[in-house]
Amino acid sequence: MKRKINAWDKKPIRIAFLVVLDLLLINLASILALLLLENFNWSRMMYRNYMSYIVNYSVVSSILTILVFIPFKLYNSLWQFASVDELMHIVLAGALVSILKFIVNQFGTLTDFPVSYPLISGILLIAFVGLSRISYRLLRSKIRPENEPVKRRTLLIGGGNAGAMALREFQTSVKSANKVICIVDDDYTKRGSYLRGVKIVGNRFDIKAVVEKYRIDEIVLAIPTASAKDKREILALCQQTKCSLRTLPGIFQLANGEVTLQKMRDVDVLDLLGRDSVNVDLSGISAYIKGKTVLVTGGGGSIGSELCRQIAKYDPKRLIIFDIYENNAYDIQQELRRGFPDLTLTTLIGSVRDKDRVELVFSQYHPDLVFHAAAHKHVPLMEESPNEAIKNNVFGTLNVAMAADEYHASKFVLISTDKAVNPTNIMGASKRICEMIVQTMSNRSDTVFVAVRFGNVLGSNGSVIPLFKKQIAEGGPVTVTHKDIIRYFMTIPEAVSLVLQAGALAKRGEIFVLDMGEPVRIDDLARNMIRLSGFEPDVDIEIRYTGLRPGEKLYEEMLMKEEGLRTTENELIHIGKPLEIDEERFQKQLVRLYEACEANSPEIREQVAQIVKTYHKAPVAV
Repeated sequence: MKRKINAWDKKPIRIAFLVVLDLLLINLASILALLLLENFNWSRMMYRNYMSYIVNYSVVSSILTILVFIPFKLYNSLWQFASVDELMHIVLAGALVSILKFIVNQFGTLTDFPVSYPLISGILLIAFVGLSRISYRLLRSKIRPENEPVKRRTLLIGGGNAGAMALREFQTSVKSANKVICIVDDDYTKRGSYLRGVKIVGNRFDIKAVVEKYRIDEIVLAIPTASAKDKREILALCQQTKCSLRTLPGIFQLANGEVTLQKMRDVDVLDLLGRDSVNVDLSGISAYIKGKTVLVTGGGGSIGSELCRQIAKYDPKRLIIFDIYENNAYDIQQELRRGFPDLTLTTLIGSVRDKDRVELVFSQYHPDLVFHAAAHKHVPLMEESPNEAIKNNVFGTLNVAMAADEYHASKFVLISTDKAVNPTNIMGASKRICEMIVQTMSNRSDTVFVAVRFGNVLGSNGSVIPLFKKQIAEGGPVTVTHKDIIRYFMTIPEAVSLVLQAGALAKRGEIFVLDMGEPVRIDDLARNMIRLSGFEPDVDIEIRYTGLRPGEKLYEEMLMKEEGLRTTENELIHIGKPLEIDEERFQKQLVRLYEACEANSPEIREQVAQIVKTYHKAPVAV
């Protein structure tokens, strides 16, 4: 809907009004300056003919002053947003007018005027013009049009530079729907102080009491430099209230002057589960990707597409996206073409299960680096279709690995999962076999084969967070399989950046394990998401416990006990010691497994259990 335009919003009318107002103020300042110099003795002024001089030279003085005001933008500024910059323009313009009057007073025809007259009149002029502009701003801020909605009573967290910039936006923007009532800041020296007229009333631990005392509707977090740990703690305190939560963008956007109300966003669950920034060796990653032909299988998926985005930044010779789902492949292809117009990009449709198709891709493009992300990963679905999990995950991996060896790729990086550790489902067991393939291939190939293992990634296709969002939007219930179930989480960009660095660190046959931080209770995650959406768990939105699904366990392990652990130069990347594998026996087991899955054998789980000794069906939790 278009905003209704009133007469004052029309620029010519506004400028004409300001010019007429300034003409009155210019002459008022001149008369009042003389009255001050003569101690308000009107008779003496008349005796010295000051008034006749003022009248005779008022036109010249007025025009001169207006001409000085124009280059200082006193008629182009939007005074409802007036700040220090606009006031400085008034001061400089008034000072220049005083200097010009002093010159005229000393060398012109007004030599009988007091020497201090230009200074006094200049000061008065600055005061009158400044007061007129600021008064307009104050009047606009106090008068609310009849059709303007009542603003949300807002608590601002953060009394620093970001908070001040956000507060200015709230107070001056016509699009603001917030009225900042008070501020909290952890710096105790600021308590009781005022920021742009708003009082700082306490610290983070006072949030709940402040919300109740000041009847707050919305809380805005304006500390973009805070660590992820501090943000989680602050937002956890905010969740004890029933206020909606919003947060500002990062500090680099603040520094660039990009803070706007439009860029303020709702607090997301990633803010609660987030961690401090991951540091990766950019030079190390660039060194092994730049100028290389890189193949990403499953390149249209959650992990695969992010791999493509980050690889594109390191100037590869060619990036090949290989995926069976054409819609996903098309989406990432178009995104990369927009973001990296100079990238040599090839998008191919095909399945890793098709050995001939995979070999054709390798024979045509000879990729130097292979990131194998193609896989079936949905645990319950794979429990229902175990043979498909083996066909795609195990033998798809074997097809790509053998092609990488045959066509002398320099590195092959398998994307694995924490579910491969002591697996209780066919998906996890299939991934463990993939890790075994990587280890055996590394022993007989010039290609460096490695695996990277991590847990759940936030927001990936089929993960719990998109499901919870959909269930909340539908009014519930939100379904949690078990009250005590826990998972490790990591953001997709973070996981992929660590995968790329693990590839740089790879020597031969390692299983890299990413530090996933602290585990998260899924029940807590569901309740936090409900609160962030402005509802009360089990009051507005029901949480329903549905029981563990087939193949699901209460917790995931990151390392098998036999593997041990050693650190790398990146504290978030560890290396597990590979298990001893009887390669000859493993090869025979793979042959039998292939025959079983191709025949869609109902005994496929037993075949898998013979290969993965730690595979066992998950107990049913009650």
